[in-house]
Amino acid sequence: MKMINQDTICAIATAQGGAIGIIRVSGPRAIEITSHLFIPVQGKPLTERKPYTLTFGKILSPQGEVIDEVLVSLFRAPHSYTGEDSTEIMCHGSSYILQQVIQLLIQSGCLLYTSPSPRDRTRSR
Repeated sequence: MKMINQDTICAIATAQGGAIGIIRVSGPRAIEITSHLFIPVQGKPLTERKPYTLTFGKILSPQGEVIDEVLVSLFRAPHSYTGEDSTEIMCHGSSYILQQVIQLLIQSGCLLYTSPSPRDRTRSR
């Protein structure tokens, strides 16, 4: 499935209340935007890593504050679920941490994806 829109989007991909939360980032700037927030513990920056890898590191605020220690998986177009470059950020599942990471992604250029409501679907028919 290939998306037509050229926006880079982010969304929480897991149910609330779990120990682990996953945030998906997808679009032409997904890897670039994720790499602005994510510092690997060792090795190359995210932009230079191979696809289908999992990297341990930290999400940092613009002030350098550690928001969380995370794992980031990397997928490159066209071999991803959306057909676009994408990342998945696996962090602690607290709503506070998830919202902090989402806000940093939005501030870095992502759009928050919200699925259409049933009412929106009936309007398009």
